[in-house]
Amino acid sequence: MSKILEDGTMVLDTKEDINMFRLLAIKGRLKLELTGLKFRTSTYAMVKREFGFKGNRQKVYDQFCEMVEKLKKERTA
Repeated sequence: MSKILEDGTMVLDTKEDINMFRLLAIKGRLKLELTGLKFRTSTYAMVKREFGFKGNRQKVYDQFCEMVEKLKKERTA
């Protein structure tokens, strides 16, 4: 379970917390790519390869967001 320390620092100490942080970071990068920002390695291509999504950047972003939201709901249930 993640903890927030007195100085505002958050500690992620489980595999699930770390994985969720990674997914949220990927989601943020995908959104930035949608607005035109370019990264050295394409997050869009990585997500398509790793998660098997198909379609243009917007469709992949929508599918990824749906997956993340589903995982968030499962964690809180």
